[in-house]
Amino acid sequence: MEFSIKSGSPEKQRSACIVIGVFEPRKLTLAGELVDNASKGYLSDIIRRGDMEGKAGRTLLLHNVPGLLGDRVLLVGLGREKDFREREYRSAIHTAVTTLNETGAFDGTLYLTEVPVKKRDTNWRVRQAATVAQDAVYRFDAMKSKKDEVRRPLRKLTLAVERRNELAGAERAMQEGAAIAGGMALAKDLGNLPGNVCTPAYLANRAQELAKEAGFSCKVLERKDCEDLKMGSFLSVADGSRQPPKFIVMEYNGGAKGDKPVVLVGKGITFDTGGISLKPGEGMDEMKFDMCGAASVLGTFKAIAELKLKLNVVGLVPTTENMPGGAATKPGDIVTTMSGQTVEILNTDAEGRLILNDALTYAERYAPACVVDIATLTGACVIALGHVATGLYSNTDSLARELQHAGDDAHDRAWHMPLWDDYQEQLKSNFADMANIGGRPAGSVTAACFLSRFAKKYEWAHLDIAGTAWKSGAAKGSTGRPVPLLTHFLLHRASAA
Repeated sequence: MEFSIKSGSPEKQRSACIVIGVFEPRKLTLAGELVDNASKGYLSDIIRRGDMEGKAGRTLLLHNVPGLLGDRVLLVGLGREKDFREREYRSAIHTAVTTLNETGAFDGTLYLTEVPVKKRDTNWRVRQAATVAQDAVYRFDAMKSKKDEVRRPLRKLTLAVERRNELAGAERAMQEGAAIAGGMALAKDLGNLPGNVCTPAYLANRAQELAKEAGFSCKVLERKDCEDLKMGSFLSVADGSRQPPKFIVMEYNGGAKGDKPVVLVGKGITFDTGGISLKPGEGMDEMKFDMCGAASVLGTFKAIAELKLKLNVVGLVPTTENMPGGAATKPGDIVTTMSGQTVEILNTDAEGRLILNDALTYAERYAPACVVDIATLTGACVIALGHVATGLYSNTDSLARELQHAGDDAHDRAWHMPLWDDYQEQLKSNFADMANIGGRPAGSVTAACFLSRFAKKYEWAHLDIAGTAWKSGAAKGSTGRPVPLLTHFLLHRASAA
């Protein structure tokens, strides 16, 4: 979708559709009042008759409104003004764009971006509008023989700002929102592909293609390279699969030479059966989403490269399947990690931490400013936080606050969880330096504690996205999270540099 920014009165806009908000009960926004004045009370008459009361989620499409240059007017209910917050704003944008896309309008002008949102400025509203709008029209039909038909899909969206002096900032915000949406779309595409298509080799090839398109470097370490590096933990997960493992290394050098990079590490299990500790059959198809951490790293790289971010960023993606083959790792096996520490594998379905620990050790060579790993790591995190917030763990409180603030700004929220040494006791092993699980209590915490043992040489944070990376049911599919959080985090870092 193509975006543009404009400042001007709605009645003077030549557009296939002008989008106006209505608060409950029956109150027009400022843009609505201007249209109403130009149309000599046309909108207020409709509202007075009860055709649009302003309830959230309701829409009304009007044709041939007098006094306007636009072809149509779409009224969108915003709910009660006193309750209008970030969630309601995003929901109104999504409703408006979804409806526009169904009308057959080629373009639209959105005046919802002028509606005030408590504690948020114009730039935030524009950035969110671009991200949400692109997300609203996202479709995944790559694997269908007959594509989903959309009648003349929406191609252009103009975002309105109230004052001309806001145009420059809004233009940049629009570009940021569109780039984030593009990164989310890539992450969703990768997540939605089936495991027989999105293999480790496919993921590695896509990373190399993206690097070539976007202008950063990418190399792929093969099994022999990983053996030479003594990545025994990562390779133990790959042993049961016929698909060769890959270790993807992406380097984006947008900052000054010599500046320490931010390292992003994404879990890339392209399909997770659980290995010998086999998962139940019901819902196992959703384990194609177990590489959403990797997908979010690729999506974030796409966004920051498009924005030409002045920051050095490294992306590390260990990727493999977790399968119950004859050579697969067994419960009770002990492996030696790249760090030299040994791990007793009590459950082969706790494999994400086994591939991440070697990646965290590999990250040391960059002397990083900080490291953030992203993983669909534990079902326990879903129990703790549901599908709303990502679990956030860190060995540095200031880094945790940075990430939490970025998530709040992006409306891709994370919640800071404890990482106290008391929980480390659960990882004790009689036969190795540690076990790979700590039992059912605090399962997400002990998983983070496990990873923390490999991240002692730098500032580190872990994002457990098991509850936020995809949706089940009728809306089944990848969400593209936490690309918005990560991109906002890097945007803030770049601006502070």
